[in-house]
Amino acid sequence: MQNYSLFTDSELSDSLIEGDRLAFDEIYLRYWRTLHQKACRILNDEDEAADIIQEVFVSLWQRRTEVKVANLKAYLNQAVKFSVLKAIRENKVSEDFYDKLAKITGDLVFEDPLVFKEMGHLIQHLIDDLPEDCRTIFNLSRIDNLTYKKIALQLGISEKTVEKKMSLALKNIKAGLSLNLCLLILVEHVFN
Repeated sequence: MQNYSLFTDSELSDSLIEGDRLAFDEIYLRYWRTLHQKACRILNDEDEAADIIQEVFVSLWQRRTEVKVANLKAYLNQAVKFSVLKAIRENKVSEDFYDKLAKITGDLVFEDPLVFKEMGHLIQHLIDDLPEDCRTIFNLSRIDNLTYKKIALQLGISEKTVEKKMSLALKNIKAGLSLNLCLLILVEHVFN
């Protein structure tokens, strides 16, 4: 009998394609715990994380002849990452998750200079994509620190129009910085 624990991931992957159940069992033993811990760190729900990991491994077994997996670790991490994001989008997470997400994402943005820089680029890109009138009003308000009344006088429009355009600008920027961006930052941090 072969000792599958000595097999490389590549050898396990080749054996998996051939339908070797013992190779699959070794892959499961090798990666289940780590993947489960990563999913738990994001979801804060052991049962939901276990369900996700189980689905990923069932899919791996069912698709073993369809897909040649060159890097098992990367493949499984990616599969779990997408499954976690899917669970979050389908609201299969507790309310505590969103509080934890806000805190972790905030910490990541301010602790990691690269993430902070990327967030700055994203915000600038979102501002640049605003309709011209919204962008002008946003910049006058947030960059030049003008009041709505001063903006209205400078642009020759009503204060109500300034309010509406500013509301639209903020709504567009907020949508661009939606939960999906925060999730991607969090998931990338956990899985890398």
